[in-house]
Amino acid sequence: MEKIKNKKKKKTILVTGGAGFIGSHLVKRLCKKGASVVVIDNLNNYYDPKLKKDRLKIFLKDCQFSFYKVDISNFKSLKKVFLKHKIDVIVHLAAQAGVRYSLKNPWAYERSNILGTLNLLELAKEYKINKFIFASSSSVYGKNKKMPFSEQDMTDNPISLYAATKKATELMACAYHELYDLPVAGLRFFTVYGPWGRPDMAYFKFADLMRRGQTIDLYNFGRMSRDFTYIDDIIDGILPLLEKDFNFEIFNLGNDHPEKLEKMVALLEKHFGVKFKKRMLPHQPGDAVSTWAYIKKAGKMLGFAPKISLEDGIKKFVEWYKDYFKIK
Repeated sequence: MEKIKNKKKKKTILVTGGAGFIGSHLVKRLCKKGASVVVIDNLNNYYDPKLKKDRLKIFLKDCQFSFYKVDISNFKSLKKVFLKHKIDVIVHLAAQAGVRYSLKNPWAYERSNILGTLNLLELAKEYKINKFIFASSSSVYGKNKKMPFSEQDMTDNPISLYAATKKATELMACAYHELYDLPVAGLRFFTVYGPWGRPDMAYFKFADLMRRGQTIDLYNFGRMSRDFTYIDDIIDGILPLLEKDFNFEIFNLGNDHPEKLEKMVALLEKHFGVKFKKRMLPHQPGDAVSTWAYIKKAGKMLGFAPKISLEDGIKKFVEWYKDYFKIK
């Protein structure tokens, strides 16, 4: 009689914001690993929805996943996905992003970031989800002067509504962990960039302005630095959490190597072969002057070790950008 081997059951992973920048890259890697993936995204028009649709249609063309156009602030629509699929893990990346836009439309942040996260936490409780992994942000560190930013630092002084909503999601997730023993991991991302990125991010915005021959604005007179983190490194930080056991954890996922904004601009100029027209402007409310991630905790617990330099990362972005927008 032939012995039947026990096959390990595939985990079903829900990725919210799966048509977004980080979400689509995570979906691609999960599909390559043979995971069962369910994707939710509302394809809103915060930036051109064509890019989101192209991520699904072009970037993820060889991937198999179930897709639902759902707004996470709509509890009834969201619950239908949980009724249809036995979800094991939630990776919650959907959010209203952007510091500056939060000055113009604060209600979008309340709906998506606060209510949307609450809806997912309620469903995680109701359906006894194994793990809840969610995106926070380096913006929660606010005006902290001590560098690099550590997960142990105080995060009680947000300088934008976006940052305040991200801090709120951390607190809500912590409460659900304490109340319902839900394993939770919050990820504070530091200036993620790369191919298929977000057009509202500075590097992408500068590329668009260059293509149109327009002037780029450098706030704080260009005297800013960011811990730019390449997208593949970020995904390398998320994936181990699918296999690790944890209770409640917050992790910085950054490059541990802040770079001046002028260097990023110079690299864009180098790889596009143009000189930008620049306008120096005062500091913009809500913007952090510098960010820098302390990543020893992520290194120890997740084996997180960023590999891609800013020069290599910007080169990869420019190559993608030229191909996507058909620039010779």
